[in-house]
Amino acid sequence: MALKYWWMLLVGAAAIVAVLVWIWRRPGRPAPQTFVAHADRLTALPSYQKAMARQKRWLAVAVISVLVLAASLLLAASRPVKESTSIPEHLNRDIMLCLDVSGSMIDTDEAIVGVFAQMVTAFKGERIGLTIFDSSAVQVFPLTDDYEFVAEQLTIAKEAMGHMGGDFSFFDGTYEATGSSLIGDGLLSCVNGFTDEGATKRSRSIIFATDNMLAGKPIFKLSEATTLAKNAQVRVYALNPNDYGSQQYPMDEALELKNAATTTGGLYYALDSGAAVPSIVQKVQATEAAKLKGAPVKSLADQPAVPLGVALLALLGLGAALGKVRQ
Repeated sequence: MALKYWWMLLVGAAAIVAVLVWIWRRPGRPAPQTFVAHADRLTALPSYQKAMARQKRWLAVAVISVLVLAASLLLAASRPVKESTSIPEHLNRDIMLCLDVSGSMIDTDEAIVGVFAQMVTAFKGERIGLTIFDSSAVQVFPLTDDYEFVAEQLTIAKEAMGHMGGDFSFFDGTYEATGSSLIGDGLLSCVNGFTDEGATKRSRSIIFATDNMLAGKPIFKLSEATTLAKNAQVRVYALNPNDYGSQQYPMDEALELKNAATTTGGLYYALDSGAAVPSIVQKVQATEAAKLKGAPVKSLADQPAVPLGVALLALLGLGAALGKVRQ
C-alpha cells in the first residue's frame, strides 16, 4: 500500500506535535480554591483513591482516543492506495464487409448486414468497416471500433437494402462506371480499405458477398485483385448466393470465385439463402480470433477502510471516555 498524498502525513504530524507542545507549555490559569478542613482524611479513603484512579484511566483513554482519531483521519486524508499494473489484451481482428449491391445480391446483403448489426454488441477490440460496389465502389464507413456508430450505420444499410423500391441515396456512387458487378475492382477497393499498421500486425478478413456475374470491363480482373489481397495478407471469405451448380457440373463463375478465396487462405461458401449467413460470420469470427498485448496500464485503488475503521473505533472510545469522566 502507498500514500498518494504522503506529504499530508508529514504536515499533519508536525501540526499535531506543535499543538501538543503549545498545550504543554501554555501557562495555566490558577483555579479558584476552596479550603476544606481535614481534606486529607477524605483523600485517604480507599473509595476516593479508587475513584481518582478510574478518572485518570478514562482521561488517558480520552487523550489516546483523540490522538488515534487525529492520526487515522490524517492517514485517510493522505489517500492510501494500492498500486497494480495490468497488460490489457485486445482482439486484433479487422473485418471489412465487401458487398456487391447489384440487383441479384440485395437479399443476401441484407441478411449479412443484419447479422453483423446483431453481433456488433459482442465485439471487444475488433474493427469493422463496410464497402459496397456495383460498377464502382463506395466506402460506407472505414474500419472503426466505435460500435455505437457501426450499429447505427449497419441499421441504415439494412433498411436501404430492404426497401429497394424507395430511396436509392444509400447507393449513390456505385453506378459511376459502365457495366455492373465489376468484381475485381470492388474487391481491390475493399483491400485498400485496410490501414497500414506499421509494426502492429492485425488479422485482416474480407466478407466478400458476390455472385461473380461480371457485366462490364473492370480495371482489375478478379485474379489480379486476389493476388494483391494475398500480398497484403488479407483473407477473403466469399459468399455466393447464386451458386446453383453441382459438384459434377460446377458453374464457371463459382469455380473462379472459390479459387480466388482459397488462394488468399480464406473460404468459399455457396449459399441458397441468407439463412446460413449467421454461421458463416461466426466461423470467420472464431477462426480469426487473436489477441494483441496492449501497453501496460497502471491503476490505483483507494484503500481507506483501515484508517477510517480505526477512526470510528477511536471516536467510540472517546465518546465512552467522556461519558465516564462526566459521571
